[in-house]
Amino acid sequence: MKNRVINVQGADVAIVSREGQDYISLTDMLKAKDGDFFISDWLRNRNTVEFLGIWESVYNPAFNYGEFATIKSQAGLNTYARTLVEQSIGRGLRLPYGKRTGVDAVDRLSIIAHDRFQEIIDDANRADSLIKLKVFELDAPDAGDDRPQSMTVAPNVSTALGLTGVGGATPSAAPMFATERERQAAAVVMDVLVTYEVNTLVAPTRQALLGEALQAQIAQAVREKLPPAQADLALGEAAAPELDVPSVVRRTVEVVLKQTIDIPRIAVVPRGEVTSGFHPFTLDVSGLHLQPKDRSLVGQNLHDHRQFTLSAQSGGTQRRLEDYIVHALIDYDDIDYITQASLLYDLAGQMVAHLRSYLTDENEVRNVLDLDRQLITKNIYAQMQAHFYESASGYEVEVRRGFTALKEPTYTVGAGQVVRDYRETPDELGRIKQMVFGGFARCLYPVQKFDSDTERKFAVMLERDAIKWFKPAKGQFQMFYKLGAEQPEYVPDFVAETDHHLLMCETKARNEMTAADVVAKARSGVLWCQHASDHARTTGAKPWKYLLVPHDAVTADKRLIDYLTCEISAQ
Repeated sequence: MKNRVINVQGADVAIVSREGQDYISLTDMLKAKDGDFFISDWLRNRNTVEFLGIWESVYNPAFNYGEFATIKSQAGLNTYARTLVEQSIGRGLRLPYGKRTGVDAVDRLSIIAHDRFQEIIDDANRADSLIKLKVFELDAPDAGDDRPQSMTVAPNVSTALGLTGVGGATPSAAPMFATERERQAAAVVMDVLVTYEVNTLVAPTRQALLGEALQAQIAQAVREKLPPAQADLALGEAAAPELDVPSVVRRTVEVVLKQTIDIPRIAVVPRGEVTSGFHPFTLDVSGLHLQPKDRSLVGQNLHDHRQFTLSAQSGGTQRRLEDYIVHALIDYDDIDYITQASLLYDLAGQMVAHLRSYLTDENEVRNVLDLDRQLITKNIYAQMQAHFYESASGYEVEVRRGFTALKEPTYTVGAGQVVRDYRETPDELGRIKQMVFGGFARCLYPVQKFDSDTERKFAVMLERDAIKWFKPAKGQFQMFYKLGAEQPEYVPDFVAETDHHLLMCETKARNEMTAADVVAKARSGVLWCQHASDHARTTGAKPWKYLLVPHDAVTADKRLIDYLTCEISAQ
């Protein structure tokens, strides 16, 4: 087993390699995102504790039911805090055979690279060590500690139809449908409308749903899917009056048109014969000056203080040094060994030659290639992306959905945070990402979150000048951009509708306007808007524009029309 640490956006994440497989520490990743919140919250959850108890009762012959009952009774309370019990650490602080076997490898429980390793050793050395009681309580958080909470926000179209709650915000009007039967039918209508998203010939936009013939088809589909009304025969109640399905369809569609913006699903696909690969190039190794690593790990027994050394095993010895790199590179989905073998061995050879230029012997070179192969491979793969080529007879744009349902975003907010008025400037701007804002009249969601006060100010302007607007959730556009070896999803800051245009808006700090990721996102957004506008011309819909707005241009005296000067057009 071998261990190493990588740095991801300023956070150290451990990687353990065993039998040729790499295992990344989810604990470190979660700590980097939200501290210890997710881990401690999961461990203190009563359902988690009950699950662990069931697991141990099945697989642990020496399971202590009496002690577990005490632990279970405290689950979910502040006193439970960050208590580590034997049942919650892998297979637990227990002996696999119920007693010591005399074989160190079997009897030893190893705690590796724990944040509080020294505290555990010091506590275990005390006569009244809690570890001997199989319970070791670390620092319990103060009762007043803020803990993030999650909230899922349904779009206004759902609340307007009476299909869901409003996520802590006050509804602007009574639901369209008052009876349960009508709401049940409206929910079926919404399900039927989803089937028309992919039928771009019949419904290229939601406006087409207003047609009488199409509404008749929708009504028929609703009748087929809607379960029959139930009468309470025991109480002698008469059957419910017949539901006016066409009326429900018409009113539901009207609400949908008012409370949505058409976001088409666009794909650019190659046509004809497609060839792809990587052009040969000289590897840039200036940033890689890796050194051999010690394979041993020093440990200490808690019961007798005896120290011991563990030697990490290699992930597998390769006959050729280049094979360490090549075997890792072909794990990438877009690298074909059959067609790219010559290039792969050329790049691997360049890397091996670089290591030999400053390391003293072949064993040191092999050590680096073995222990740092993932780091080396990732660096080479990133450089390969700059030399990728793809050729096809041509490309064509496919509009696979004329419109898409609004997503339900999930927000993480600070504990105790109330829905704030979007017009009021927060006192603590540094915590604005933890806040949630409401009070909107033209937004398609009852509440929104902002990443900066610039976004909040931009929303104030949209509330005044746009017909409707919203901050899209992840997956709404399914639009991606290329940044080095990565292709992350691009989620624009705002989407707004005016009398003449549909706007995709991005606000950025002035000094970030030319950053590589901002430029890449803008390129992707502009191309999407171009294809969406081409589609709009065939359906009579409004064209799209992409606006990249510097933060210092967002001022109260500006109107939305003034920001059209920030449009970025296709080259």
